[in-house]
Amino acid sequence: MSLSIGIVGLPNVGKSTLFNALTKKGVPAENYPFCTIDPSVGIVPVPDERVELLSNFSKSKKTIPAVIEFVDIAGLVAGASKGEGLGNKFLSNIREVDAIAHVVRTFEDNSVIHVANKVDPSNDIGVINLELVLADMESVTKRIANLTKDVKRGDKEAVAENNILEKLVKILEAGRLAIEANLSEEEKFKIKSLNLLTLKPMLYVLNVSEANENVEINLPTGSISVKVDPVFEKGFDDLIKKSYELLGLETFLTTGEDETRAWTIKKNSTAPIAGTAIHTDFRDKFIRADVINWKDLLDAGSYANARAKGLVRTEGKEYVVKDGDVIEFKI
Repeated sequence: MSLSIGIVGLPNVGKSTLFNALTKKGVPAENYPFCTIDPSVGIVPVPDERVELLSNFSKSKKTIPAVIEFVDIAGLVAGASKGEGLGNKFLSNIREVDAIAHVVRTFEDNSVIHVANKVDPSNDIGVINLELVLADMESVTKRIANLTKDVKRGDKEAVAENNILEKLVKILEAGRLAIEANLSEEEKFKIKSLNLLTLKPMLYVLNVSEANENVEINLPTGSISVKVDPVFEKGFDDLIKKSYELLGLETFLTTGEDETRAWTIKKNSTAPIAGTAIHTDFRDKFIRADVINWKDLLDAGSYANARAKGLVRTEGKEYVVKDGDVIEFKI
């Protein structure tokens, strides 16, 4: 499962520095706006001690962790929704990611230019979010206009979609993110083609320095945040783990002499759906799955002991996979 998180923010808040430190990938991080013209992509392993422990347990030849794809996206400025700066490119790139890591600068450093000539985290958050809201408002109002004829003639699907869009208009007009409309999964599916920016999950990444590690910022209600110091690579494990959770992901594991591997799946996936992480055939050809919790397997000392103790369960198509399950699929 390939899932990506776009690193966004104003110019010079530390996006590329964070990306470089996260991925050890040499993208430019010079001290001037718009140095990142094209998005750079880095694959980052999800910290998980279970993978190493199981690999040692099985004496595996290969160890493969779960990963998240981070995308370094060009800096945004006020007016981006109208094409200012690299606005159009920024908005296009962010539509392609699954979630947003919104980097917010909290540190003072006269040698690092701030696009607004002052460090004001709350204002910076407002600038970014407003541009995303304005871009979404344009998408929603255009779609409403395109639905007008079908709505007038009473087309049920058009009316249903229009009702959802009208709900979103009220939220966006108030300067709030579309995610605050609390749409149901069915409603989100009906407007999926719009790929709204403010419906994407968002994590606020507070770029701190040693001098202001305890800084407190008023973030939008219910938001998720993490503090990082890219210079000293602090807070990275927390950032990666929270990003994984933000996407609603969890891990199941396979282990043996050839390899131990962490597989990424959506939470609440049934066994056949989880199996598609390995191969799409596993969904249609699924017969059953042998399942054991990773800790139970390690504590048992061997698969044979685990089976003898009744710790290995045989599960069918309706089984909902749990984080940390070690699974052997039968097809």
